[in-house]
Amino acid sequence: MKIKTIPVGNLQANCYLLIKDNQCLIIDPGSESKKIMEIIGDLQPLAILLTHHHFDHVGALETIKNRYNIDVYDNDNLTEGFNKINNFAFEVIKTYGHTDDSITYYFKKEKMMFSGDFIFKGTVGRCDLPSGDFNIMLSSIAKIKKYDDDITIYPGHGDITSLKEERQTNPYFNYKSTLN
Repeated sequence: MKIKTIPVGNLQANCYLLIKDNQCLIIDPGSESKKIMEIIGDLQPLAILLTHHHFDHVGALETIKNRYNIDVYDNDNLTEGFNKINNFAFEVIKTYGHTDDSITYYFKKEKMMFSGDFIFKGTVGRCDLPSGDFNIMLSSIAKIKKYDDDITIYPGHGDITSLKEERQTNPYFNYKSTLN
């Protein structure tokens, strides 16, 4: 699978195109629909996957959804666990904390996670916005710590990282949740 990263908008949210066999999934079309559609070019979009519903991740959603007449998948219509869209197989992990609808997409075969604003390189997303919760964030981190070190993490903003790097450098991976 090939990945194209498209930073969009004033907050430079990462929109991702996951490409396989001239088809693609679109993750978090935050804004700049024209820019995203130019990069899609002749590819056949199959669906849009949302990590959460903050404005900087959904600004171009309606335009792109309507242009390609494709479905949108998010916390409301995906169950935690295995999912498949054509040749794209992935696991949905509910990683609440930044928001109460944050999910991470894990492509096991490719060893890739798309974390939205859950995990960034060296930190995590804010928990002080509406529906954010720091203790729930820590519980979500505990879930992710069970996965393999060699997974590449594609965050909602900034540079890619790895689960190994986050275990070693991200201070939030050492906090203990007060939730049981």
